Amino acid sequence: MTCGHCVSTVEKAIKAADPEASATIDLSARTARVQSKLEPAAISAAIEKAGYPSSFKQI
Repeated sequence: MTCGHCVSTVEKAIKAADPEASATIDLSARTARVQSKLEPAAISAAIEKAGYPSSFKQI
C-alpha cells in the first residue's frame, strides 16, 4: 500500500469478505490490523484478490 486509494481498496476487500470486520490500516507501516470472525487466511486471500500481497500473524 502506498496511498489512500490503496488503503480504501484494502478496506473494501476486508469488508467484502466480512462485513462485520473492523480494520485499522497503517499506511506508513503498510499493515492492517483486522478483527474478524473469519480465519486469517480468508482475510489474507481477500486482500490478495484485491491485488495486494498479504501475510498474517495472529496476535
